[in-house]
Amino acid sequence: MRDFYGTTLPNGFMLGTAQYPSPAILADAFERSGASVATVSLRRESGHDKAGQDFWKLIQDLGVHILPNTAGCHSVKEAVTTAHMAREVFDTKWIKLEVIGEEDTLQPDVFGLVEAARILTEDGFQVFPYTTEDLVVADKLLSAGCQVLMPWGAPIGSGLGLNNLFGLRAMRAHFPEIPLVIDAGLGLPSQAAQAMELGFDAVLLNTAVANAGDPALMAQAFALAIKAGQEAALADPMEPRDMAAPSTPVIGKAFLE
Repeated sequence: MRDFYGTTLPNGFMLGTAQYPSPAILADAFERSGASVATVSLRRESGHDKAGQDFWKLIQDLGVHILPNTAGCHSVKEAVTTAHMAREVFDTKWIKLEVIGEEDTLQPDVFGLVEAARILTEDGFQVFPYTTEDLVVADKLLSAGCQVLMPWGAPIGSGLGLNNLFGLRAMRAHFPEIPLVIDAGLGLPSQAAQAMELGFDAVLLNTAVANAGDPALMAQAFALAIKAGQEAALADPMEPRDMAAPSTPVIGKAFLE
């Protein structure tokens, strides 16, 4: 696995913590998947009457890396403020930075994203930016201090998979040394395997597991798919061909007249 700001993760599975039917099912999903990172929204916590403390205790007991996010933020100021609050609550420099620019697709506001990334990096954060597959935006995020890129596969919660294979392949080829994480839009384990086969270092998802009929089983299925995709990429797979090629050689074969 590639390093994420100096931290080597045991696997490439980052799993969200929202929308589960119960805390017990959430914990079971993490146990059966072996996910190495839990993404957590600050909105699940509250400073009043110790609200959210049981949830925070549950997350701590998972024994995984915590990646707070700025989900639902629509401006630079809101995202930066939320990030600072998250650092105090969760005691980590990691932050998944979201600056939403469009309501229907939840597409990132890439202009605000770059600005917020620069501010947070200067403030000592280690930023994981939720972005598009645009190479120009990616380059600007790296210039702003990001050392990880998290392009979307499809709109958040859509389950559509990898909508722009060309763009994602181009990003992997253009930034071979940068850790890349597919963030958002995955609905099936096969889509996660495809992302890893493309050479991505991890996937981040939530809805596909939390909204499944059996979240824990689905989390396990995603874990297996991620491992399979990663190993397939390491195995140096064959290139697609336009013509058939026999798997059994013709040379030495007996011909009957």
